[in-house]
Amino acid sequence: MSMPFYVAPEQVMKDRADYARKGIARGRSLVGVACADGILICAENPSSTLRKVSEIYDRIAFAGVGRYNEFDQLRIAGVRHADLKGFSYSREDVDSRSLANQYAQILGQIFTHEMKPMEVEILVAEVGVTAERDQLYHILYDGTVVDESSFSVLGGDAEAIAERVRAAWVADADLETSLTTAVSGLAGPDRRLGPADLEVALLARSDGRRTFRRLEDDEVQALLGDGGATSTVEADPVAPADDPVPGDGDATGQTPPVPPGAGEDLPSP
Repeated sequence: MSMPFYVAPEQVMKDRADYARKGIARGRSLVGVACADGILICAENPSSTLRKVSEIYDRIAFAGVGRYNEFDQLRIAGVRHADLKGFSYSREDVDSRSLANQYAQILGQIFTHEMKPMEVEILVAEVGVTAERDQLYHILYDGTVVDESSFSVLGGDAEAIAERVRAAWVADADLETSLTTAVSGLAGPDRRLGPADLEVALLARSDGRRTFRRLEDDEVQALLGDGGATSTVEADPVAPADDPVPGDGDATGQTPPVPPGAGEDLPSP
């Protein structure tokens, strides 16, 4: 009689975590920074068609790194959840904390029960009426939620980028200084990033109910000045994880399911 194949649960979780981290590390990074004008989100993204930063609701933004098709599913699910909750109750009841908890449940459920975890990290940001009420939630591939206060770095070489941003970050800095800090952190000492290499959005505190605004290339150029005018970033020989992939799902053409009941009223995308 043959013995059943057995793998320790600890080893299964470790293998899934290693798999997810390797996929995320291949993607290009992004930085979310709290500033005097609101919350600035700057992502390294040369694509003009695929968006890594988007609006979820009135004062809430979503950003993702990793496999584009996977974190875009989460974005759509978040928009549906926010719209449904705002319509059923009131717009003031939609907040980033509950949305981050819903995302954490989905990612944790998939990481624990599915064969393949999602290769994504996401950022949920909400701008407050005052700077003290700004919120940044960094959700990892396994559903862990990290509550950030001043800035958050996702994807790629996150530790090195976070060190550079931490060294240059100034509380209540203006938009120009915050953007320069974020771009310098993403580029590092050996590269220069220009507007064509970046996707930049701002949750502007003073813009009323709808605070999300994308910064166009000419505005980014004006804020960066001549120092960021030219990009010398060479093409990566290995396609990053947040580039488009064949099919509607992962590389095998299969879309990882969003488990039913993973949130109180969160519909699957």
